[in-house]
Amino acid sequence: MADVLLELQEGVAILTVDRPAVRNAIGFATMDALEQALDAAADADVLVVCGSGDRAFISGGDLKELARIRTESEAVAMALRMRRLCDRIATFPAPVIAALNGHALGGGAEVAVAADIRVAADDITIGFTQATLAIMPAWGGAERLAALTGRAQALLLTTTGERIGTAEAHRIGLVERVYPREAFDDSWRALARRIASSPGRPIKSVIAAAAPHHHAAYEEAAARTFAALWTADAHWAAVEGSRPS
Repeated sequence: MADVLLELQEGVAILTVDRPAVRNAIGFATMDALEQALDAAADADVLVVCGSGDRAFISGGDLKELARIRTESEAVAMALRMRRLCDRIATFPAPVIAALNGHALGGGAEVAVAADIRVAADDITIGFTQATLAIMPAWGGAERLAALTGRAQALLLTTTGERIGTAEAHRIGLVERVYPREAFDDSWRALARRIASSPGRPIKSVIAAAAPHHHAAYEEAAARTFAALWTADAHWAAVEGSRPS
């Protein structure tokens, strides 16, 4: 699968977004590859989502590709497609770990909060940076963030676009484990094997019933709110201002 690698070993499925030239940003082909990888990983005892290299987990949507989207209907369709992909991660029947090997920004932070558990290298940052482009999280990340950190922290992070380090992310409940960079790969792999050896699927089914991690009832309104921001002049002015001169 172009853009996404899938490794299966001893009950652990490792899904790696592999677009290092664009810091693992998600484009249209990446969405197709994610669908295929999730299908292929369906029987795993634990799923790990990570990015290639050590610079970025996922840097968000590929803005060069997504800039083709100019109408509200196209923006709604994109938001719903990626939200539903994140919902597939959130509702995956086995436990899901987001292994934050690099910075998780914008849509990348939304993918991270779709997982059940987030582990991070100690030198990375996380940021819901969409507000810097005059838009909002489009893929269900705002609702999931509020469930993880509480309403006030979610509002603060999504309105300021602030990037926070792992110590602060751990303090507010956004990250569950922080590992030293030099031990990061071995540490998350050991954690994945440990969870895979447990009755993770039935345990997750009970926890998911008590604390759902997806919010289908909100998706249409959230997508339309995002689309109105995406097509507004303020967004395109912010995009233009963010480009190197």
